[in-house]
Amino acid sequence: MSDYNNFDVVTGKDGFAVVTWDMADRSLNVITPEVMDELDAIIDQVVGDEAIKGAVITSQKKDFTGGADITMLAGIQGVLEKQKNANPEKAQQKLLDASSRLSQIYRKLETCGKPFVAAVNGTCMGGGTELALACHGRIAGDHAKIGLPEVKIGIFPGAGGTQRVVRMVTNQQEAMQFLLQGRTLDGNKAKAIGLFDDVVPARSVVAAAKAMLKAGVDPVREWDKKGYRLEGAQKIMSPAGFQFWPAANAIYRKETFDNYPGARGIMHSVVEGLMLPMDLALRVESRYFAHVLQTPEASAMIRSLFVSMQELNKGARRPANVPPARLKKIGVIGAGFMGAGIAYVTAKAGMNVVLLDQSMDAAEKGKNYSADLMKKAMSRGRATQAESDALLKKIEPATDYARLKGCDLVIEAVFEDRNVKAAAFEQAEAHLGKAAIFASNTSTLPITSLAEAYRDPASFIGIHFFSPVDKMMLVEIIVGEKTEDTALATALDYVRAIRKTPIVVNDSRGFFANRCVTAYLLEGHLMLTEGVPAAMVENSARMAGMPVGPLSLNDEVGVDLGWKILKATEADLGARAINPAQKKLLEEMVVRRERFGRKNGKGFYDYQGRNKVLWPGLADLAAPKPAEQFDVGELKHRLLIVQALEAARTVEEGVVTDPREADVGSILGFGFAPYTGGTLSYIDGMGASAFVALCRDLQKTHGDRFKPNALLIEMAKNGETFYGRFGKSGRKNGGKRKAA
Repeated sequence: MSDYNNFDVVTGKDGFAVVTWDMADRSLNVITPEVMDELDAIIDQVVGDEAIKGAVITSQKKDFTGGADITMLAGIQGVLEKQKNANPEKAQQKLLDASSRLSQIYRKLETCGKPFVAAVNGTCMGGGTELALACHGRIAGDHAKIGLPEVKIGIFPGAGGTQRVVRMVTNQQEAMQFLLQGRTLDGNKAKAIGLFDDVVPARSVVAAAKAMLKAGVDPVREWDKKGYRLEGAQKIMSPAGFQFWPAANAIYRKETFDNYPGARGIMHSVVEGLMLPMDLALRVESRYFAHVLQTPEASAMIRSLFVSMQELNKGARRPANVPPARLKKIGVIGAGFMGAGIAYVTAKAGMNVVLLDQSMDAAEKGKNYSADLMKKAMSRGRATQAESDALLKKIEPATDYARLKGCDLVIEAVFEDRNVKAAAFEQAEAHLGKAAIFASNTSTLPITSLAEAYRDPASFIGIHFFSPVDKMMLVEIIVGEKTEDTALATALDYVRAIRKTPIVVNDSRGFFANRCVTAYLLEGHLMLTEGVPAAMVENSARMAGMPVGPLSLNDEVGVDLGWKILKATEADLGARAINPAQKKLLEEMVVRRERFGRKNGKGFYDYQGRNKVLWPGLADLAAPKPAEQFDVGELKHRLLIVQALEAARTVEEGVVTDPREADVGSILGFGFAPYTGGTLSYIDGMGASAFVALCRDLQKTHGDRFKPNALLIEMAKNGETFYGRFGKSGRKNGGKRKAA
């Protein structure tokens, strides 16, 4: 046994060393500078010991590794930022050395002359997958999951992943989808495309790896042998290559609109690397990786989609003075699409659920939603019949409010109407214990006013889910004026239990996410009424980085819901609070044409199964003008700025007190152009002064909805950023609105 902090190295009588990765201070193995140092030394040990004929690399934990510690990359970025002005060339070389070190260690392993076999159990992501690919053989456990997800946080696999994948997978379409989409594969799929050699029961991975070594593993990879030749589309300058790579580039452009430097880096690394020997190809990959690491997109995405998200998931906004809630029984009032989804994720997390509706048929239908999801999971091999039975057993359909007795938390998900909600509160509160917390899943109605109809406003809170609940990872927690810390802590504990990401916001109409989404939908509607062709509205949004256009999104959430929200806003705040052009459009769509969206197969689009086309009748509602009359750049700006500006207003009003939550919430909640890092990072990235100037230009042409707020004007004057001004002060606030 050797003396390492993170690895045990034991050589058996058979001459094979078993290198077991087990980080004592972490629940999941991750790649850190210390791990790299030790792995480097282990390679030397294996090579230098004549008694060792080969080595198996495995994990003591149930998972192999989560990949590299991304905060390490954030640290590299920070060092570069501090040093680049003093000595730019030296700073660049330091960045390249630091960012390519893991790639060099893996290449050292690959060419060391002795065979290494990776025995992968459980999850194996990022740099861990690249480690397995650098080994001379790979065995996966039957529950293994492998992936290279770096592109999802703005970077790409920079430790040899781009080069080994495209050489090992002969089908270049599958190879590029794996890389560009950051896909996760199970062991069987990884074996099928050529990345793994075999799949065995998880308990047998080490034994299978040793058997593989005993049978003989060539320690020289194919691409390091004399006479190695690429095949098919791997060979760029070939008929197959000429056919595949232009098409691949076209698909890349269509899917990303070239907004993501990480995806662009993959394309460059692969195409250029395939024309070079492996050592030079790896150098090309390392240089592109270092370049991408310096881009503002990578910095913003790493901060929001990794660092901030992890902090929020770990309870960064949870009041420290409240003990953890022990949630065993949850009530859900309303078994419609939203309530049924809440019941499913709650039962999946192991809690018992009372799913209550006015009729047993409705309640049973809500439970059947979970049954259907489990059937789908079983058909895809992601669940067993026993797991399905256990989950469904936890959901109790009911019509009697007395069944809520003993619930630790009750979530109301009924119709978006004050009177309907108040009736539900009144019937529920009679059966709840004093310690029970009550939450409303309202999407727009202020929590403070709703709490007036409940017995104890201090234990009343908003828990706003996004549809569909089983897929959407964000939950918006809304704190009312009288909501106390116990209610907030309980809500956060619940969201953590169902494995979703929470953001905490203070009360207002529409809160944070829906205010921004409503502004996005409004802008799409107004573009239509101005004569912008519907396809141009949608494509401009996609080009700007939104996952779907505003018209498509409106269909998904329900055009009729948009009409109801508009009418409720008008009733509460008066006619001046709504846009008459939007009212006219939605009234025509919903009231006169009964076009409610995807739910009834007709909205801004016509639907037939999974297929959809823009409704030709839109031309009758708003006559389109020639596309040449509109500037695509301005349309893109309008669609992003209107959302970011609304986010800035929520900060000024104290609705959002932490920039992390605005950024994470905007990406997870409504897909705000992820490459920007989120709504506030979008403003910080261009600078408040430039953003205010764009707002003023749009205000002159399109009206006061683009008027920059006082906070932005002040920040522009002082050269401030949201993270600089609010990044620390907001984080100490447990969700309560700060005093003005």
